[in-house]
Amino acid sequence: MPNNKKKSKASHNGHRPRNGSRSANAHVGTAALGRSVARSATAGTDSTESLRTYSIPDYRLEHIDFTVHQAIEKDGQGQEKVRYEVAGDLAAPVPPIRDSKYLSRQQAIEIYRYMLLNRKMETALENLYKQGKVVGGVYFGLGQEACSCASAYALDKDDWFAPMIRNQGSLLVRGFRASDTMMQYMAKADSPTKGRDGTSHFGDIETRNMVSPISMLGDLIPVMSGVALGARLQGRNIAVMTYIGDGGQSTGVTYEGMNFAAVQNLGLVLFIESNLWAYSTPSDMQYRCKDLAERAIGYGIPGVIVDGTDACQVYDAAREAVERAHRGQGPTLIEAKMMRMKGHAIHDAAAYVPKEMFDFWKKRDPIARFENYLVKEKKWLTGKENADLITEVERVIEEEREIAVISPMPTPESAEGGVFCENGCHEIKPKYGTPKVKKGTSSYKETEAAVHLK
Repeated sequence: MPNNKKKSKASHNGHRPRNGSRSANAHVGTAALGRSVARSATAGTDSTESLRTYSIPDYRLEHIDFTVHQAIEKDGQGQEKVRYEVAGDLAAPVPPIRDSKYLSRQQAIEIYRYMLLNRKMETALENLYKQGKVVGGVYFGLGQEACSCASAYALDKDDWFAPMIRNQGSLLVRGFRASDTMMQYMAKADSPTKGRDGTSHFGDIETRNMVSPISMLGDLIPVMSGVALGARLQGRNIAVMTYIGDGGQSTGVTYEGMNFAAVQNLGLVLFIESNLWAYSTPSDMQYRCKDLAERAIGYGIPGVIVDGTDACQVYDAAREAVERAHRGQGPTLIEAKMMRMKGHAIHDAAAYVPKEMFDFWKKRDPIARFENYLVKEKKWLTGKENADLITEVERVIEEEREIAVISPMPTPESAEGGVFCENGCHEIKPKYGTPKVKKGTSSYKETEAAVHLK
């Protein structure tokens, strides 16, 4: 029999700390965008050199220190295969939840309930998929419930949000029912899009101030900046919140949208969900900087780092960013560090992820941590109250699942309607007041540039 023993060698990629580990002398500031300027004279000349340093607040209670790198394996036939290996302190103890500066007992319990609803809803969706009741695929936010729910909870009623495919918890916080999401995936007639889309592409600009997700990653950022600009023209400073993954933030439109929001001082709250994998590409092979919050420095806006599995940290950072937006002080970039605990979608088993990474982050399950915080640390819930809450959430999800299952499929003839906006089918009116714009002239004045273009 051939010798199938594998030999591996590490590639040169990704031998730097990832997910925010810092050297012992690294400085974490307390101001969102502080700077200090130091001048040092160059020997033998009269010139001076200006050195600027910026501070990025980091509210985490642990700084993870491990790296992911490629390993090239050869089997007995000499065929090369690529796999990933992780190195670092994977036995570090789980940190406590940081106390919120703002959340009351009741508010914390409400966020916890939304997180449970989020988790149970996605479990029901997975079962519906396995039963053949889902049209297409399903996308999960397992391990990201604290980020989705606590961030949306920080928004005011008049604020806007635009979730991504993994932020299904934010829909629940903003008033959508679990059956809405289930019916959407099942392409049912009672779904938000009446069966015309089998994923998360739906919104509500009338009541819940939700902009539909856009498949082209990053495109929501300039769109939401435009929403904030539109509100300003109507005399209101609002917060507009959207999300992007560590892979999606590499797109050019992300930079364009953030730069526009920064220059126009618009109330954009951008969460970078730094979940370690852009499909099957690890963060170590995507970008060089240690923390994506450092991107904020280039835009001249505040950048913040939080533990994305700690609901209290997420809420506090989101609330302060929302308040800045309401004061007309512009955008904020928040990097939430965590890990996506499933593959890109239900078809992706994520076999490329080292098992040790899954084991490490499973101990940091945001729901288990928050449950322990509420029951054992703060004692805001008794064991019985927590069990009753879980039972109530399971009952709600079962009722919502039944609503989704019995909803009919759309009729074939309905496919020809609602495709285009025709004959004034609806009118989009200003939500906050009459737009304040300068009066211009109705006649077109040909410019010199226009003449050159002829």
